[in-house]
Amino acid sequence: MDLKKFIRDIPDFPQKGVMFRDITTILKNAQAFKYSVDAIVNKFKNAQIDKVVSIEARGYIFGGAIAYNLGCGLVPVRKLGKLPAETVKMEYELEYGKNVIEIHKDGIEKGERILLFDDVLATGGTMLAACKLVELLGGKVVACAFIANLTYLNGTEKLKDYEVFSLVEY
Repeated sequence: MDLKKFIRDIPDFPQKGVMFRDITTILKNAQAFKYSVDAIVNKFKNAQIDKVVSIEARGYIFGGAIAYNLGCGLVPVRKLGKLPAETVKMEYELEYGKNVIEIHKDGIEKGERILLFDDVLATGGTMLAACKLVELLGGKVVACAFIANLTYLNGTEKLKDYEVFSLVEY
């Protein structure tokens, strides 16, 4: 399936000069959504994943379905101040600024095998911060999975120490 047909381009969002790749249009098409989840699950079904760590907000939608189909747990990564229990946090750079993400301190146990998921790989800052949080808690990053990889932003360079898998490349 050509998922690019289901990804909407929104110019100048969230700021001028940024081409936003909107994957929410995949969600409204049952076949495209199922294909996306199934393709990631099939790639990692034999990788003995203990938990999927997904990044807000679109990452939760796919991450939950991926975790369910892999038969493993799901751990959310959120922006600063959104998680209720004790957390660890990490600052990172976006293509258009800085941010901080957090994960619950008890979300990952030492030695657990983790598949990280986010909808789009841009500069790689968010995913690298999430990988570092997983490792800080003792987890082993198996891979980082995405719907789309914006290769022109070189995010895979920041993630060079990890396996990167995406369904679509721009």
